[in-house]
Amino acid sequence: MMFHQHQIIHSVISTTACRRLLNARHITGVGSRYQTTASFPYEVEDISVSDGAPVSLPKEAKVVICGGGVMGAAVAYHLAELGWGPQTVLIDKGRCGGGTTWHLSGLVGVFKPSLAQVKLAKSSVQLYKNMEARGLKTGWKECGSLCIARTRDRMIAFRRMKAQAVSWDIDCDLVTPQEAQKLCPLIAVDDLQGGLWIPGDGVGDPYQICLSLISAAKEGGLQVVENCAVQQVLNQNRKVVAVGTSRGMVECQYFVNCGGFWARKIGKMSEPYVKVPLHACEHYYLHTKPIPGLDPMTPVVRDLDGHIYFRENGGSLLAGGFEPKAKPAFEDGTIPESSEERILPEDWDHFHVLLEQMLHRVPSLGDAVLERLCNGPEAFSPDCKWIVGEAPEIQNYYVAAGMKTIGISAAGGVGRATAELIVNGSSSYDMYELDVSRFLGLHNNRKFLRDRVREVPGLHYGIIYPFHEFKTGRNLRMSPIYPKLREAGAVFGQVMGYERPAWFDPGYASGNESGSKNGLHPYRIAYTNTYGKPPWFNFVHDEYEACREQVGLSDYSSFTKIDFWSKGTEVVDSLQYLCSNDVDIPVGAIIHTGMQNKKGGYENDCSLARIAENHYMMIAPTIQQTRCKAWIQRHLPTDGSVSLSDVTSMYTAICVMGPFSRVFLSELTDTDLSPKSFPFFTFKELDIGLANGIRAMNITHTGELGYVLYIPNEFALHVYTQLIEAGQKYGIRHAGYYAMRALRVERFFAFWGQDLDTTTTPLECGRSWRVKFNRDMDFVGRDALMKQRDEGVKRMYVQLIVQDHDHEVDIWPWGTEPIYRNGKYVGAITTTGYGFTFQKQVCLGFVQNFDDKGTAQVVTPEYITTGQYEVDIAGIRYPAKANLHSPNLPTKYPDKERLAYRATRDIVNDVVISTRSK
Repeated sequence: MMFHQHQIIHSVISTTACRRLLNARHITGVGSRYQTTASFPYEVEDISVSDGAPVSLPKEAKVVICGGGVMGAAVAYHLAELGWGPQTVLIDKGRCGGGTTWHLSGLVGVFKPSLAQVKLAKSSVQLYKNMEARGLKTGWKECGSLCIARTRDRMIAFRRMKAQAVSWDIDCDLVTPQEAQKLCPLIAVDDLQGGLWIPGDGVGDPYQICLSLISAAKEGGLQVVENCAVQQVLNQNRKVVAVGTSRGMVECQYFVNCGGFWARKIGKMSEPYVKVPLHACEHYYLHTKPIPGLDPMTPVVRDLDGHIYFRENGGSLLAGGFEPKAKPAFEDGTIPESSEERILPEDWDHFHVLLEQMLHRVPSLGDAVLERLCNGPEAFSPDCKWIVGEAPEIQNYYVAAGMKTIGISAAGGVGRATAELIVNGSSSYDMYELDVSRFLGLHNNRKFLRDRVREVPGLHYGIIYPFHEFKTGRNLRMSPIYPKLREAGAVFGQVMGYERPAWFDPGYASGNESGSKNGLHPYRIAYTNTYGKPPWFNFVHDEYEACREQVGLSDYSSFTKIDFWSKGTEVVDSLQYLCSNDVDIPVGAIIHTGMQNKKGGYENDCSLARIAENHYMMIAPTIQQTRCKAWIQRHLPTDGSVSLSDVTSMYTAICVMGPFSRVFLSELTDTDLSPKSFPFFTFKELDIGLANGIRAMNITHTGELGYVLYIPNEFALHVYTQLIEAGQKYGIRHAGYYAMRALRVERFFAFWGQDLDTTTTPLECGRSWRVKFNRDMDFVGRDALMKQRDEGVKRMYVQLIVQDHDHEVDIWPWGTEPIYRNGKYVGAITTTGYGFTFQKQVCLGFVQNFDDKGTAQVVTPEYITTGQYEVDIAGIRYPAKANLHSPNLPTKYPDKERLAYRATRDIVNDVVISTRSK
């Protein structure tokens, strides 16, 4: 074939083939004509949402939406559907659909990393189908998607997805390479292991969807004001009251930031700032000229191991990808205002990584004629998840941004959920993992975001192994004992920016020549990189054994720590209203309690220690540092009578646990630690070594004997050294988070964010004994929980001990696996861990009771105990034994306190619930 203008020449995958294409753009006319332009990649009419007449900005509205892209349009549409159209105004600083919507790929896939995201994506698909039925243009085409695998691990991931599909109600099938080629004859399959076919996936036209949503919302009363830029979001007592724009001020009660990659900048237009951590990076789409004979129903193909995708688009191919190392855009933090300035130049040298893979996977692409290479900026969050929900800084300030390149996949569901939150105060979707309050200020640091965004886009198509860790933005938050832990061989995970040991490798400890280089101890990031037996298994086993039979030491410093106090009893009254347990306990006592929402779900799961008559210390999950504080502040008295202080960074928390923890700690303090003087679930202030003011709590959050010591930071290194030195004769050993996880899973302990969420109630997870219904004072969620108590629960938290599973060679369960009872699907796994005492895989999850129509019915203890269970691990069902109660684990050193405590389910209360359910 002769080489001619605009043509991609390809014979074999090689650097030469790429260079030919790079040279093609230098032929006369190509360099200027096909530089990236803002032309639309879809065949749509050039229309505007305005009717030509200038639209004035109203003086007041109930809701102001900033951003006329597909996300802002979706929020406006759903508000109009809920009857709020006439009270809503949508403003855009340019033309609606003119932000990043014009260059979105249009892919709509329902398989997402979590069930919450799956539900939102499925809601989007249903919305577009409904719109088409109403005659509204969306460009929706259900062509299906084909994900292909080059490696064994990728096929394992597909098998896990196929198993999950039962729980997530997604139609999909595993296919052979030959079957994949029949579904899409364009692809080469000689290097493939197989694929996953998802027939319900499709594509849409983001621009058409955006304009159709706005058009429908306008029929419902929505006001649209284009060429109107937000300049300020005003609040009074931290509640939205008005929005200042380039065309004047509009008073409002709610503000929705749908600003796309401008969302972070818009967040700074208020005082205090609203943190919307986003950073743009370059994202490329290759468009060909029309290809004769190209089937319009060609499926979307995702070659995940090649980091690329392609789809049919108006008779042409549109191809793009997510390179492993992305290129940040606008690194100085200044995002251009005009469409012309936003245009990014083509970078063929950067794009060649993806181009090579495209030519390899679609050989005929070498004969296609190039239309253009589009380089459009897309904004990503630091954890590669969408950002939604109410801002913790300002009430009634909502965010719906960070949808990356798949805005239309998210828009329908996120738009509906946001509208429901505004109108009803709650949503039919559980979105805590996407909530904007999952971040801290450090996540909004521009340099942090610039570094992190280099690796985030690659996660789209990378294999996300269990316990994935980011490599950028590390060594940021560290406890004072961090250097000592590193010397001890710690391998670190990161949570909320905090470096937390995942496990310890003695081979890298101080004094071991193989672990040190020139006296420096290497910083190591935790990794798993397999779906089978992990590389850290033996290390965690030894740490587990120390915690159960000797003494283990673990760093708990990342836990959220908040102090509450008041002059009078206001703090007691406030916590009584917020908590479902009775917090009016003796000074020095500790309780576990939930903070429920109106539906009875967990907004927070925490421990409260009563430090003084009107002073409490709360210990909550690490990931709750921003979220639970915002929740609590919104429910405290507005007169300031209750004070709240986040003391997370003031204390280093060290947990010592094991049967010798009491006698060992007694050597370092003058305080009597005997069970009679310092019983389980109590608090004392101790001196340890030469240090004082240490808040010691007789709990470990794992079910083992021990203490958590909350040490003022200036004493932390001293206390740590004392503990290590005194613990030598007891065989003290450092223990990381993975060992803590193994202990709590085997003990049947539920954790918020893993097992508990905003839809889970205490009655469902076996904690009804922690709910005090007989208190005089009402508490949030009481009515919902009383109703559930009377009617019975429709799902129940269980522990499943997997049988006939060889942990050495079989694929491990890692979470989300479906549960079967008597051969019928009944639920899904939330958390897993290897039980070193059971010597079996242990899974925690929820079991339901579906009738023939798929409707959930009441679940009783008898229903649980009379079934035969299986857990589907990557397509293989393993039998499992179900437990309803925390098990008694054998130990060399039995202790009454350890045996008496049950984290999950009180037998008396189970009987009560069971009786009322019959």
